[in-house]
Amino acid sequence: MNIPPQGPAQAAPTPRNPANRKPEGPPQQRPGPPPMQHQQQQQAPSYPTGQPHFPPRQQGAYGPPHNRAFRDGPDMQPPNSYPLRDLQPSPYAQNAQQPHSQSPGHGMSPGFNPAIRTNPFNNHYYGGGFNGADSEDESLNPPNRRDTTFSSSSQNSLFHGNDSDVDHRGRSREPGMPPKGKGRAGPSESDSETVSDENSPRFPTNISGSDIDLFGPFRGPDDGRYTGFSPSADALLSLLESHKSSAPEHQYRYDSTNSKTAANTNAKTNVFSDPTRPLLNPYPSWTIERHVPLTHEEIEGIMIDLTRKFGFQKDNMRNQLDAYMTMLDSRSSRMTPVQALTTLHADYIGGEHANYRKWYFAAQLDLDDHMGYHSAPGRNKKVNRNSMAPQPGAVNIETHDSLAAAEQHWKMRMSRMSHFDRARQIALYMLIWGEASQIRFLPECLCFIYKCAEDYYMSPDCQKLVNPVPEGEYLRNVISPLYRFIRDQSYEVQGGKYVKRERDHKSIIGYDDINQAFWSPEGISRICLRDNNRLVDVHIGKRWIALNHVDWTTAFRKTYIEKRTWLHLAVNFTRIWIIHVVMYWYFTAYNAPFLYTNEDIDEAGVQWTIVALGGAIATIIMLLGLFCEFMFIPLTWSNSAMLIRRLVILLIVLAINTAPAIYICLFNRTGNVSRIVGMSHFGVSLITTAVFAIMPSNQLFGSSSKTSRKNLASQTFTASFPKLKGSDRMLSLCLWALIFGCKLVESYFFLARSFQVPLRALYSERIPNCQDKYLGETLCSIMPVLTVIVMFIVDLVLFFLDTYLWYVIWNTIFSVFQSFKLGVSVWTPWRHIFSRLPKRIYAKLLATADMDIKYKPKVLCSQIWNAVVISMYREHLLSIEHVQRLLYQQVPSETGHKRTLKAPTFFIAQEDSSVKAEFYPHHSEAERRITFFAQSLSTPIPDPLPVDQMPTFTVLVPHYSEKTLLSLREILKEEDQNTRVTLLEYLKQLHPVEWDNFVRDTKILAEESNIYAGSTIGLGLSGVDMSKENLKEVNNDDLPFYSVGFKSAAPEFTIRTRIWASLRAQTLYRTVSGFMNYSKAIKLLYRIENPEVVQQFGGNGDRLERELERISRQKFKFVVSMQRYTKFSKEEAENAEFLLRAYPNLQIAYLDERPPEAEGQESVVYSVLIDGECELMPDGKRRPRYRVRLPGNPILGDGKSDNQNHAIIFTRGEYIQLIDANQDNYLEEALKIRNVLGEFEQYYTPNVSPYSPKVDPKDVPEPVAIVGAREYIFSENIGVLGDVAAGKEQTFGTLTQRMMAKIGGKLHYGHPDFLNFIYMTTRGGVSKAQKGLHLNEDIYAGMTAFKRGGRIKHSEYYQCGKGRDLGFGSILNFTTKLGTGMGEQMLSREYYYMGTQLPLDRFLTFFYAHPGFHINNIFIMLSVQLFMFSMLFIGAMASSVQICSDVAEGGCVNLVPVYDWIKRCVLSIFFVFFIAFLPLFLQEFMERGFTRSLIRLGKHFMSLSPFFEVFVTQIYANSILTNLSFGGARYIATGRGFATARTPFVLLYSRFAGPSLYLGMRTLIMLIFASLTMWVPHLIYFWVTVLALVISPFVFNPHQFAFTDFLLDYREFLRWLSRGNSRTHVSSWISYCRTLRTRITGYKRKRLGHPSEKLGGDIPKANLGVIFVSEIVLPLVQVVLCVVCYMFVRSFPEANEQGQAVYTSGLLRVGIFAVGPIVVNAAVLAVLFAMSVILGPLMNMCCVKFGSIMAAAAHAVAVLTLLIFFEAMWALEAWNAGHAVLGIIAAIAVQRFIFKILIILFLTREFKHDETNRAWWTGKWHGRGLGTHAILQPLREFMCKIIEMSMFACDFMMGHIILFMLFPFCLIPWIDRWHSTMLFWLRPSKQIRPPIFSAKLRMERRLTAWSYGALFLVLMAVFVGLVVGPVVFKSHLPNLNKYISV
Repeated sequence: MNIPPQGPAQAAPTPRNPANRKPEGPPQQRPGPPPMQHQQQQQAPSYPTGQPHFPPRQQGAYGPPHNRAFRDGPDMQPPNSYPLRDLQPSPYAQNAQQPHSQSPGHGMSPGFNPAIRTNPFNNHYYGGGFNGADSEDESLNPPNRRDTTFSSSSQNSLFHGNDSDVDHRGRSREPGMPPKGKGRAGPSESDSETVSDENSPRFPTNISGSDIDLFGPFRGPDDGRYTGFSPSADALLSLLESHKSSAPEHQYRYDSTNSKTAANTNAKTNVFSDPTRPLLNPYPSWTIERHVPLTHEEIEGIMIDLTRKFGFQKDNMRNQLDAYMTMLDSRSSRMTPVQALTTLHADYIGGEHANYRKWYFAAQLDLDDHMGYHSAPGRNKKVNRNSMAPQPGAVNIETHDSLAAAEQHWKMRMSRMSHFDRARQIALYMLIWGEASQIRFLPECLCFIYKCAEDYYMSPDCQKLVNPVPEGEYLRNVISPLYRFIRDQSYEVQGGKYVKRERDHKSIIGYDDINQAFWSPEGISRICLRDNNRLVDVHIGKRWIALNHVDWTTAFRKTYIEKRTWLHLAVNFTRIWIIHVVMYWYFTAYNAPFLYTNEDIDEAGVQWTIVALGGAIATIIMLLGLFCEFMFIPLTWSNSAMLIRRLVILLIVLAINTAPAIYICLFNRTGNVSRIVGMSHFGVSLITTAVFAIMPSNQLFGSSSKTSRKNLASQTFTASFPKLKGSDRMLSLCLWALIFGCKLVESYFFLARSFQVPLRALYSERIPNCQDKYLGETLCSIMPVLTVIVMFIVDLVLFFLDTYLWYVIWNTIFSVFQSFKLGVSVWTPWRHIFSRLPKRIYAKLLATADMDIKYKPKVLCSQIWNAVVISMYREHLLSIEHVQRLLYQQVPSETGHKRTLKAPTFFIAQEDSSVKAEFYPHHSEAERRITFFAQSLSTPIPDPLPVDQMPTFTVLVPHYSEKTLLSLREILKEEDQNTRVTLLEYLKQLHPVEWDNFVRDTKILAEESNIYAGSTIGLGLSGVDMSKENLKEVNNDDLPFYSVGFKSAAPEFTIRTRIWASLRAQTLYRTVSGFMNYSKAIKLLYRIENPEVVQQFGGNGDRLERELERISRQKFKFVVSMQRYTKFSKEEAENAEFLLRAYPNLQIAYLDERPPEAEGQESVVYSVLIDGECELMPDGKRRPRYRVRLPGNPILGDGKSDNQNHAIIFTRGEYIQLIDANQDNYLEEALKIRNVLGEFEQYYTPNVSPYSPKVDPKDVPEPVAIVGAREYIFSENIGVLGDVAAGKEQTFGTLTQRMMAKIGGKLHYGHPDFLNFIYMTTRGGVSKAQKGLHLNEDIYAGMTAFKRGGRIKHSEYYQCGKGRDLGFGSILNFTTKLGTGMGEQMLSREYYYMGTQLPLDRFLTFFYAHPGFHINNIFIMLSVQLFMFSMLFIGAMASSVQICSDVAEGGCVNLVPVYDWIKRCVLSIFFVFFIAFLPLFLQEFMERGFTRSLIRLGKHFMSLSPFFEVFVTQIYANSILTNLSFGGARYIATGRGFATARTPFVLLYSRFAGPSLYLGMRTLIMLIFASLTMWVPHLIYFWVTVLALVISPFVFNPHQFAFTDFLLDYREFLRWLSRGNSRTHVSSWISYCRTLRTRITGYKRKRLGHPSEKLGGDIPKANLGVIFVSEIVLPLVQVVLCVVCYMFVRSFPEANEQGQAVYTSGLLRVGIFAVGPIVVNAAVLAVLFAMSVILGPLMNMCCVKFGSIMAAAAHAVAVLTLLIFFEAMWALEAWNAGHAVLGIIAAIAVQRFIFKILIILFLTREFKHDETNRAWWTGKWHGRGLGTHAILQPLREFMCKIIEMSMFACDFMMGHIILFMLFPFCLIPWIDRWHSTMLFWLRPSKQIRPPIFSAKLRMERRLTAWSYGALFLVLMAVFVGLVVGPVVFKSHLPNLNKYISV
């Protein structure tokens, strides 16, 4: 079968040299290879050495060097044409290039009027659209001189000043960057640029001054972010008319300028849809004229051949062909095609850093290749040797035992490989990868599959293949079985649907476990076929076929056990604990010799040896980590041997470190021998501690050589950390030396040494006259000891916290100095960022090295600058007046017959205070963007390449349900009844200037529309008289514009308002329109750097736009992965379609689920790609461009990573930028894209093959895997919460990342990082996806890259916009997600590998930048709680004994040193809390100045942000603690809207009671006791801290103190407490209570189908072993501490009526008051249960609320019982408030412990429905669907109700106490206004209006508020009476102690 010859193709223009450009004409037939016979191709023999099927065009050395003048060859037919008749394109592809339907309205947003003007005002290239050149006097007339050079000595300089921070071109010399070209004749930033007479080039004679159109580019077909809904260019130019010279006569002509009434967005932008226009070559750099080694057609033939042989999908082949060619085209644009192919092969397959090559040797496949049966693991194998044979070209097996020899042989093979084989191997890998679905997360598994495929291809069986393999065979036989194994690990079928299994990570064989099976020959050898034969025993050429018979269920096992326990921290961070615990021991033991020596005798040896026990402590910590390691590593023979060897050695070391202490302390305490032994012991201790603290644990006691095969896989894939440069490593060491130097000095004197005095005071204390009724004096004697122990632990925790404090300080200082060095600071005025900005634009943004210098730099810079200014005007950041002052403009010259380009005074005015002019609104977004743009260009940045040589890249945005475009309803109507303002009104208040500019722009559009309609409305453009008499009428007429943004409801006006609001919210439209600026930037830069392109097309704007569009499409792709696209609502679908029509180049990837092909089978899922040029089908959907079938539903994890993974096959190019759906980008930042991509250091590739013997592997730099970038949080200044969240992101993304990247600690955090596409996709992708474990999916990609040798960089000069959460709840949801995600990270193997293998300084950087931050939060809250327990002990002593200042005095206790210790602790905790504000202050100080930083910090403090910080710290800590105990990490939709709505009290209480409010209230009671017994002023800080834990959710709730709403909240609170007992209610206290309980009990797995089951999710039962410590041990410790304190205060006698001393038992009293309410509640419940069973059947017939009444009665009794027992406790304590509070604390601790025991040990799983609760109260147990459970369920429910009664009383009291605390603020006049000012940072004049209600509703609200307000006041009075009454009338109340001795 003959392959049809390729059709004609139009040659692409070559813009560099107009003389070489052929005129457009009929397309020419390009010469091509002769037709090939298909049968010959199939029957060709195999070539072991890689003989190609097609004769290669060029082999061996590289081709001729790249000639830019001939870089473009004739165009080729697109990849939709295939040479093989039996493999035609899919029906979707056949229509992909068809023109669009021209039906009316096509291309418009649904519902839009098609009669819309399309005469836009261009946004992507502004400024001089010059067709001429500048003369020396800045005239725009052509010069008469012959040549132009740039002289540094000329006095007529266009740019001023010099820069010392750049090279001769004003750019930094990056690592790996070659010197600048010698032939460059362009200006440098440090030189003056002047045109001289001698060297001026001759310009075309047809260029004259009249040809210059300064605003010519404005008339292009792009109008910015308003997609055709903006005023025309003529209307806007008229506004500038009076400030510039008249427009020239010659202008570019666009065909669409006359279509004022019927235009189509697609028709305007889609320059490739015209069927009469020849198709452009999509790969212009890969042409025969470039001497390509293989043509496009030959590569296509290779992929078709592979598709036939392996059964790949046709659409997968088409997709990967395009990706392959795009990659080749991208590389060959800047290097020779041969070099492009070779380096691509080196990156994918054979290069030094190719993952396949690393795996090949790690898994010892080189041995397998040469003698498969001999090298496979195991010895006594029964193998049919007749079927085994050494592979072709094999050498003696012994020579390959040397890894170096094997690697040399590999390089030799690669260097001898033909171009065909290289192309084929790349194609095969890409085809396998493109269809692998979830297996893409398994990089080494993919390598194994590829290896099997490659071996099969080279086998005779494959070459003899006649019939093609059926399509989809690869998916069915290889991918689907692996996918099913992965899916079945986490999901099971229930009721025909897949549901999550109740398994934790330790029971799931996850992605990493499967992947690691392919790391080693041992793992591969476990892969068996269904007949139990091993796969490795199959000949390598037959393994591909055998993959279909593999039993994958037996092939894999756990390689790391992610057991849910805190003990991971003992293994991963052993060195952290050693450094801190041992050093604290050294300090404390040295300062407390009185504890262990006789001070009257010289026992120096004892002191030395006791201090030296720190070495033993270090060894014990190592042993603890080792024992824990046995839990996490599978105990294979090799693992067990390694661990046992370490165990033996550690035991020996422990003996060495303890024996001297035993000898000295027991046998020889004095003398010189004792001293010498002790000193020697101390030396050994120091060595032991130093070794264990510095050396990674896996390198202790024997390490493997990197040149040996032993442990090569582990070294390759887990410890190939990128090396730091020498200076960076020294910086890292210096940083940590300073941190620990300062920390140890400060901690020694402030903590350890100062602890000596209180320690000595308490150590010698003896409590007089103290005796417990049952324990005697024992308790009194140990009380000081227990106090010392608690204080010691508090000091140890503070010792840990000090390290983080000094880390923050020194890291901030180093980062600040680094910012000075880079120049990203306002405190570097010598850089003259504004006056030198034009020069830097020319030197750093333009690739001028190879440009033909025809224009002065000023002309080129003007186009860049004007583009930036106009883009801001288009976004309404600038007014037309500002634009006039900022633009370069043409003005008449002094001679009168020339026109001169006039620069704006802005550049000088910014640094010259004498120039008074406003160029932009003060502190506006425009000011920020322009300032950063100028500042960033003063930093060193990589050189750009010319646009046509820059690499291709893709922006990838995962999208789930984020808002695409705001609707009018969302903008103009309140969200709900709790919202007081519409979104539009709020945005107008936040952005008043931008709204003003928008309205002015809209009015211009409105007038223009009326002009077209034949009338005018007089808005200033049509010459209507705007006198004062008419002004008032016009202003009244304009009210609709200022109100809603439009006066006419026509779509062109309403859509503008929607877009304006969407661009100021966190919408996908904002993201897409922002990052489409890359396309505009590429067009602008290409136009500027290729002026001959503009000249060539004359005045034809359409042809010019087609050329610009071609280069933009070639270099930039944009993919949005819309996971739910097929399930969109009508509105969502319309918005998505609007995006496609607005931006036809936008591509959308989505999942398409189709019904099963046969009954009983699973649904069929496809990955689908569409774009704006795909044909619209009759059903309104677009015909897909590619449609790749998947093995099943790819969403197996938490969503985002799977969403990215399924869409990544549609990305193109060498790099990929990961973006979230709430980001933004700007034109001025997009202009830096070439500089950012230069950070990957791949612009300049050495002209030598990577396989050349001359290339030393040590000289090959480690690849750059990730380049991070700054983020500007555009949600800052939107209230205190939004600004706090923005501040955290700002400091982390700039100040922290700057140093982390410098010292090698930066990882990947998702947006907006750029990733090396090949590096990341060959190592598992851009994220990880195991559900729960990889919740924070992005960081795992960073850790993977870091472990495998990829460098991670950070760019300071580029930034994107990013939105953050704005409301209290959404911010805390995000915090919870981060906290639970960190808990999962601590379980992961990545933390194990990095914690046990990183060098010390890099380990510390990793720890304190990632897990250390969260552990620090835990320690902060732990320090608060431990401090309060120490206050209990100290307060107990202070309230019971007399305090004296001299320990020698009798009958008193010296607590003065203890009080001093308390003050120091408070100061320590205070500094640790408030050090969090230092980075933000300094970051703001560096970038915006002292005043701005002080104002911002002041606003934070005045807005009570410290309260918020305390609360956030607790949420962080609670999230991690909860996750490590119960699991349940999941993605939380945080919500990104504006937080203006008031959240009801009930929702806040139920959301935050568990994480914070309960803890805060318990701590508050402790603080009350401390304040009553031992008040010191320092406790004020703790009052602030503890109150923050209790009231923060309500303080930061909008309109919380609105009086009426407050009282209505109280009504809702009472309803919430009472409902849910007669009928199911979503929002009820009983549902909340059950939810809290189910995290321990879990839900029953059986589904009963009751509607109320929807209220509960799938929650497994907690593992008792996991929660034993957190839920039993720790509460028990709290019980002991609290009860001991109370028993102590009750150990002092009291006189009875007869005056006799009576000793009472505190233990008995606590027992009575803790258990008494439980007994009473149980008795009441028993009585009520009997009543409900007896009366229920009758009462339920007549009284619907019978169950509620019964529940209310029980709850009321529980509350009254609690109050009675409280008052009784107080009375028994003789109305001593301090002792009564301490008794309550002890009783609460006991009750809490009892309830936890009951829930854990006695409660079975919960039903998902709430039928049992209602059955209990109503007495109706039948008909509840309980089945046999109805027999024993009442007993379980009785236990539940006992717990619930006490919990109800607790919540009832706590809720009322919080409301009582908040109520006084409601009485402050105008409190709501001031509170809103605090939250929203809006001036009172701009306050959000009160809600508007009807008169009837207003009256109802008032009546309800007053009635419930009266009830509230009554209960408040009762509460105050119960608390204040005994204090006031204490002397009149009886003392029950005289009568009751309990």
